Amino acid sequence: MAAMAALQSSMTGLSLSSNPFLGQRLSILPSLSPLHIKPRENPCLIVVKLKRWERKECKPNSLPVLHKMHVKVGDTIKVIAGRDKGKIGEISKIFKHNSTIVVKDINLKTKHMKSREEGQPGQIIKIEAPIHSSNVMLYSKEKEVTSRVGHKVLDDGKKVRYLIKTGEIIDSDENWKRLKEAAKEKTEVAAAAAPAADTTSAS
Repeated sequence: MAAMAALQSSMTGLSLSSNPFLGQRLSILPSLSPLHIKPRENPCLIVVKLKRWERKECKPNSLPVLHKMHVKVGDTIKVIAGRDKGKIGEISKIFKHNSTIVVKDINLKTKHMKSREEGQPGQIIKIEAPIHSSNVMLYSKEKEVTSRVGHKVLDDGKKVRYLIKTGEIIDSDENWKRLKEAAKEKTEVAAAAAPAADTTSAS
């Protein structure tokens, strides 16, 4: 009991009102006030580079702008740059939205095909990857030279392409007939293969 009485007397002796800091506002010293930083007269300019994946120019209907190309399907060309430099081939397909072409047996890539049906093994095949049209030049089989392409109008009013070095006309009627026959054969083969695929799937 004596200990409790002594503790109470000591607690009453400590008066919170005697604390001089209680209930008073802290005065901020001028040295601790926020600093006012003046802006520079000539700020540094940050130059941002254009990103490589930015959208290209499109038409009002949101389709990509097609580029003019100096080659067409069926032209004989020679590769002048890249891994297959010096090879000669025939163009089988063109893509005007990015100016690339596909040449027969040139720029072959390996592709691993998975099995589509049970029991059918996978395959490793070679496909022709596209190359840029600026890496090829038109080639003359008769003179065995590469040349740039020119345009001229014939007497009958037909506009054709020709090789500047040799004067050989590229857009001849024989070439167009050959291309039409090749396209017709492809469509016939595809039409014949479609019923066969349907019968195998049904069985």
